[in-house]
Amino acid sequence: MRYIISTIGTSILTNLLNRSNPDEGTWFGLLRDSANLKQDELTPETNKVIDTLAQRALEELLKNDVNTNRRISAELNGIYGIYGGNLPTNSEDQHCLICTDTAQGQVTGELIKGFLESCKFNVDIVIPRRLSTKNTTDFTVGTKELIKWLENNVSWQQDSVDHEVIFNLVGGFKSLQGYMQTFGAFYANVSVYIFEGSSELIRIPRLPIKIDTSVIETHILEFAMMAAGEVYPETALEGIPETLLEPIDDNGNTVAGLSEWGELIWNRSKSTFLTGELLAFPRLNYSNRFKNEYNALTDNAPIQLQETLARVSYLLEKNGGDTVGLDSSGLRFKPLKGFKGVYTFRVARGIRISCSKDNGKLKLHRYGKRNDINSNPI
Repeated sequence: MRYIISTIGTSILTNLLNRSNPDEGTWFGLLRDSANLKQDELTPETNKVIDTLAQRALEELLKNDVNTNRRISAELNGIYGIYGGNLPTNSEDQHCLICTDTAQGQVTGELIKGFLESCKFNVDIVIPRRLSTKNTTDFTVGTKELIKWLENNVSWQQDSVDHEVIFNLVGGFKSLQGYMQTFGAFYANVSVYIFEGSSELIRIPRLPIKIDTSVIETHILEFAMMAAGEVYPETALEGIPETLLEPIDDNGNTVAGLSEWGELIWNRSKSTFLTGELLAFPRLNYSNRFKNEYNALTDNAPIQLQETLARVSYLLEKNGGDTVGLDSSGLRFKPLKGFKGVYTFRVARGIRISCSKDNGKLKLHRYGKRNDINSNPI
């Protein structure tokens, strides 16, 4: 089974412009200038242009002509190339379409999704939050969201003998393609391109890359906290390469969190560091029983637990020890009925931690199944 991830651009719209029609002479400019806008930011004129071209694209796709489809859509050109020019029927292959967080990204993604589903493929659309080329900040946030999605949804498949992960990078914005080629070294078995103006597929296999994690070994806590959202003064991060850090202006002071590359390196190596010793996260204290329950964990449970603790610690630090941030963060932090001064919060479905407040800190008592924790929290 193949797991095919395609970056989606706007070629299926721009390739169907009738440039010889005077009425469409300004359409390319409208598409270009609105490429990073969301639906509610579009002018009525631009919205009409996008809808007209989308309908035109749909009509062409419904003809199901291979040559036409490859001509009007860079993404489909790559997908046809992967299958040797003809799409199979009733394939078990899974397709994921990476679209920008924009109006045009959503429209083009839905067009490609609809066509592939008509060919009986399983198709998902992935829209990383704020992914666009509007500005550096949005692009950085979007690529970080994309890395998280790749780590959670693709990494295990790339290592599976039953899956071949293919990055189809024929379509999409050039800036994103450059990043995806690097991501492919970690998450894909092969990345594919097509010579411009042709149908000849270029396959770039994954190179055997070994990550140098020595820098993390002396900054495990900082990496775990930055992955949760924490930022530090640059002086507290001495020894960490600049490429792994993203400088941030904090009211005139320069602080830093993880860059896209820092996120990638951490995600690819965290299983080594978060399955070891229980980290001494700020504003968290552990009972002996909690430590023993942590030490008994196996598989990926220590990773999930320590990532949750990093998030709790970050939110406490951010709010000066106040638990208000935990109440609205999805952690389901709430008092435990029948036990005065005892609270619980969520680690995963059916898994809870019991705790109590202690002068801006939390004392963690137990970790385990919800029913057990609720009846015996101390």
